[in-house]
Amino acid sequence: MASTTTTATVSGATAAIGGRSQRTVKTLPLIAPSVIVLFLWMIVPLAMTLWFSFQYYNLLDPSVGGFAGLENYTYLLTDPSLWTAMLNTILLVFWVLVITVGLGTLLAVLFDQDFYGRGVARLLAIAPFFVMPTVSALVWKNMLMHPVNGLFAFFSRSLGLPVIDFFGSLPLTSIIIIVAWQWLPFALLILLTAIQSLDSEQKEAARMDGAGPFAMFFFIILPHLGRAISVVIMIETIFLLSVFAEIYVTTSGGPGLASTNLAFLIYLRALREYDVGGASAAGVIAVILANIVAVFLVRSIARNIAD
Repeated sequence: MASTTTTATVSGATAAIGGRSQRTVKTLPLIAPSVIVLFLWMIVPLAMTLWFSFQYYNLLDPSVGGFAGLENYTYLLTDPSLWTAMLNTILLVFWVLVITVGLGTLLAVLFDQDFYGRGVARLLAIAPFFVMPTVSALVWKNMLMHPVNGLFAFFSRSLGLPVIDFFGSLPLTSIIIIVAWQWLPFALLILLTAIQSLDSEQKEAARMDGAGPFAMFFFIILPHLGRAISVVIMIETIFLLSVFAEIYVTTSGGPGLASTNLAFLIYLRALREYDVGGASAAGVIAVILANIVAVFLVRSIARNIAD
């Protein structure tokens, strides 16, 4: 009788616990404040930019105001400086991706090998990624590329070669070199991690089958890095579309518009020409282009991962 009572009690307790465990907890009230703050943090600046893009708004002349309609966009789209800035942006993003992905892949293969001092070499290779863009631009401008006191000028004079004024004659190329130097460690980190995840037995089997270094790289390592390279391209592209500090510190977009990208053009319109309406219209165009690029890259990467 006692055992029957105990069994019934235990069964009842188990049923009660099971009933409580099956209750659903509503998480919406818990995450709603964070979601609302995040939504406002994103949508309010975008809404203000969109509003100002349809307004006449000049910081030097408060009397100029009112609804502009599409005039800011019409003026901007017929301005040759916009297309120059967009072309410079495309060239900057393309060549930085080529340099960082290409050299990052080669360095990742190199640092995956076992050699003396590999830890120190990896640390030195990753170090540029932790340097602030303004600081790295100042170092390249005053210590390396300066036509009088720079290290490159010293080597050129020592070899009897003409000194190159990088920021005067090759402004966009100089910006590409600086930005690529900053982002190369990021590509190296991602690609080196991907290489280290490659099965060692697969590489050993390829070596036993007589595969040389080039065959190993092109038929085993490079296909394995496909997804990692896609991730590097997506993340870098999103950030490279908004490069600003390196241009501001070194060339200020010049000579003329030779090194002006879309982000720096918005700065020129807003804080040099004091045209908030035109700058807001350029900002809206930049947001649209960035979203188009992001959607295309995300779909490409998702397709690559699915395959």
